[in-house]
Amino acid sequence: MKKNDTAVKVLNILQKEYPDARVTLDFKDPLQLLIATILAAQCTDERVNRVTKDLFKKYRKASDYARADSKGLEEEIRSTGFFRNKAKSIIGCCQELVKKFHGQVPRTLEELTSLPGVGRKTANIILGNAFGQQAIAVDTHVKRVTHRLGWAGSDDPDKIEFELREVIPPDRWTLSCHQIVFHGRRVCMAKNPQCKTCPVADLCPK
Repeated sequence: MKKNDTAVKVLNILQKEYPDARVTLDFKDPLQLLIATILAAQCTDERVNRVTKDLFKKYRKASDYARADSKGLEEEIRSTGFFRNKAKSIIGCCQELVKKFHGQVPRTLEELTSLPGVGRKTANIILGNAFGQQAIAVDTHVKRVTHRLGWAGSDDPDKIEFELREVIPPDRWTLSCHQIVFHGRRVCMAKNPQCKTCPVADLCPK
């Protein structure tokens, strides 16, 4: 069976298993998702959501973050970890938004990745979930699960993205990533994966 055919079968099963698959960061607009995604690096979405509940009430526009006191912002996001780097990225990113994009989050990968602290994964999360474009965002769950399924072999997330583009149907890129993430969290964990109860075990070479 071709890798593409196997992928479609796996994704069809995951779609039935995880009908609620979606981005689990709370947001109401592209800027909120951008900030939340920066904070989510090396942090759980649940913790980020607790932090952004108050953060988003205080900072409503890119210009608010651009003018923020770095020490104050660091304290507000401290519990997400790596808070100094994240505060620097958020302030720098929003200063660029104000300077180059009239305070609006851009809608292209090239423009998004030109922002401080924004790599392809973050950009693809924004494109796929704030703007409704088809995009593959490779996080640790996507990397692990697709490695085990034999869909990707690289250790570089950017290279994995391009490998998956060749395997996953283009009209399913965004949703498939959510389904794979849910599967990685609930069944195909890093340690002690639940292979005996895995719904796609018959299609997994591991």
